[in-house]
Amino acid sequence: MGRVALVTGGTRGIGRCISETLKANGYRVAANYCGNVEAAQKFTEETGITSYRWDVSNYAECEAAVAKITQDMGPIEILVNNAGITRDATLHRMTYQMWEDVIHTNLTSCFNLARLMIESMRERGFGRIVNIGSINGQAGQYGQVNYAAAKSGIHGFTKALAQEGAAKNITVNAIAPGYVDTDMVRSVPPAVLEKIIAKIPVGRLGRADDIARGVMFLIADNADFVTGSTISINGGQHMY
Repeated sequence: MGRVALVTGGTRGIGRCISETLKANGYRVAANYCGNVEAAQKFTEETGITSYRWDVSNYAECEAAVAKITQDMGPIEILVNNAGITRDATLHRMTYQMWEDVIHTNLTSCFNLARLMIESMRERGFGRIVNIGSINGQAGQYGQVNYAAAKSGIHGFTKALAQEGAAKNITVNAIAPGYVDTDMVRSVPPAVLEKIIAKIPVGRLGRADDIARGVMFLIADNADFVTGSTISINGGQHMY
């Protein structure tokens, strides 16, 4: 049987594509979601992938969910930390709640789930963790000090944990997507979107499967010499 993989934020957008790609390649996939029940139910009906609802920013809920998935499917050997939200505003207009929501959902969630799985991975002598960062965590973005801080934190978290896991065959890597054609990006005003695309050397938005292929490379059993890396999949927009 295939290895068990958990994808957070795995029922919509980039996460959905990652979940579907993993399943198509023989992995047994659990997809996390939090808010949109209708979308998650439709996702499960269409893909056959089981979706589990909990708040990834809440450690106790993560603990219960990991135990449930392990009971249902077996030990989780692959973790894709993809869940993320935005609460955009310039700093002088940003509330503490906007800051806290983004930091906890986008960054603290990576700690929560990695912490809950790392001991099992160490015991089994195998683990693959892929954290989804962002071009805006590398280059910054106006009106996103909370989001950029969280995504930048993911890159540092990745490098530090990679050093701890290396001797136990646990690789930890990050992917920093550029602007990908998802509902979130398509909600940007057309004039702004045109300016974004004009700055991408390849001349288009990314596709969710561009990111999913990167995940597939990093989680492979024989990808054990790649760890602590950030792969920038952004069409050349930011070369870092």
